[in-house]
Amino acid sequence: MTRGNAMDLAVAVVIGAAFTAIVNSIVADLVTPLISMLTFGVDFSSLQVTVGEGENPAVFSYGALIQAIINFFVIALVIFFLIKGTNKLARTKVLNKAAPTMPCPYCGTNIPDTAVRCPNCTTILESSKVPEDVR
Repeated sequence: MTRGNAMDLAVAVVIGAAFTAIVNSIVADLVTPLISMLTFGVDFSSLQVTVGEGENPAVFSYGALIQAIINFFVIALVIFFLIKGTNKLARTKVLNKAAPTMPCPYCGTNIPDTAVRCPNCTTILESSKVPEDVR
């Protein structure tokens, strides 16, 4: 059991690293140029503030922070859509494997075959299946 979990984790890390490279490429090659067009040619990656003078002044690259924030939102958006699609697929599979139903002899609505009482008209269908303490 532990071996399988360790392999799953290893595969997730490798796929995550590859996914990060893909998202970084999408942001750097597609999203950043679009944002640059909308901001009239501002290049975020080169935005920085130099504090101090001399041979090694302190440089605050706030453009890299903006780029990291954009990366985060793109990754979050992609993960959101992946999870949403996975949940929709799982829900579809569950709906396709619905329990067998039968019509209620009194109100005619479809109810599960294993039902003891109709949830719509509350009629007891088979009194032999109802526990003694509930009757």
